[in-house]
Amino acid sequence: MNDLPKLYFTMERYLFPLREEELGELTAKMREFLRIVEVVRPSRFITSALRWCGLGRPMKDREKMLRAFFLKAVYDLPTTKALIENLKTNPSLRRLCGWESRCEVPSEATFSRAFKVFAEEKVPDAVHAMIVKENYTGKLVGHASIDSTAIVGREKACRKNTPKIKLRKKRGRKSKAEKAALAEQELSETKTRRLELQPNRTLAENVGDLTQGCDWGGKRDSKGKTSFWCGYKLHLSLGDGGVPLAALLSSASMHDSQAAIPLMQMASERATILYDLADSAYDAEEIRAFSEKLGHVPVIDPNPRRGDKVELAPARKIRYRERSTVERGNSDLKDNYGARHVRVKGHWKVLCHLMFGVIAITVKQLFNMLE
Repeated sequence: MNDLPKLYFTMERYLFPLREEELGELTAKMREFLRIVEVVRPSRFITSALRWCGLGRPMKDREKMLRAFFLKAVYDLPTTKALIENLKTNPSLRRLCGWESRCEVPSEATFSRAFKVFAEEKVPDAVHAMIVKENYTGKLVGHASIDSTAIVGREKACRKNTPKIKLRKKRGRKSKAEKAALAEQELSETKTRRLELQPNRTLAENVGDLTQGCDWGGKRDSKGKTSFWCGYKLHLSLGDGGVPLAALLSSASMHDSQAAIPLMQMASERATILYDLADSAYDAEEIRAFSEKLGHVPVIDPNPRRGDKVELAPARKIRYRERSTVERGNSDLKDNYGARHVRVKGHWKVLCHLMFGVIAITVKQLFNMLE
């Protein structure tokens, strides 16, 4: 497990001065990048699937390319071309990633192939889960705030990944297997709401059931105005201090409440949480009951679906103010860590691109809490 205060002291006292002797004065972004590299330690996430097996042409060093993608997120570079141009023209950035000369920097096609492998192997997800677990073992998270944000895609809207399969009814007497299949289908048809099924499923089943394709969606802001976009929704659970605990990506058309239970499951596996904070979009009995089942206290803004709106109790209203943490986290991700210019296509590639920014924010906020 990372001892973050000790690592912070070591970096401030020894690593940064050593790097300044080699590269000159370090900027704030360079220091942020070095902190990410020291906390993540990319070499431990380069599995056998990411290494050269000895057949064919040797692959470029995936560890250095993983560092480069973190650099792209920290510097909010819009494209891989911009990343390569910065690496070739800035010797300091190039050396921080591990390349000495310009000719060692891989081509855009090589970066693209490496990014595809990182997305398929879900490397950023594993990195983020490991960082949170290492730094929250034995600690309490007072408030976990849940919300979603719009992610504009650069692809056409496609069909959702949950088609309904209808069994063909046959005439005559049915076998026991056919009767069981029809009974199961009738049961699934009566439980059409995803929220009713999620509390009895595992995290993997719930995540796999979420719609993943690019689609059109709408979101109403605090002023009552609805904006529409084609793309995805990023669902985040942020702890105290703005540290992301869990992240999921879904179609833009999926309702926010359907990601609440999977986010709670994911965050609870990584940290011990006391309060779950959410706005009125998450006001559902299933979500409240599941939060209490996990041992949390749900603080959800009541939704005035029928009649007058019910106000939160004074004590819970004070706690609910902490939910602004997740809104600031969404803004930070879009303004400073690449969430506004998603150039890749496909659910897993978009999530991979966003997770590099989520990891950067996680490390930044962990160190901010020490300062």
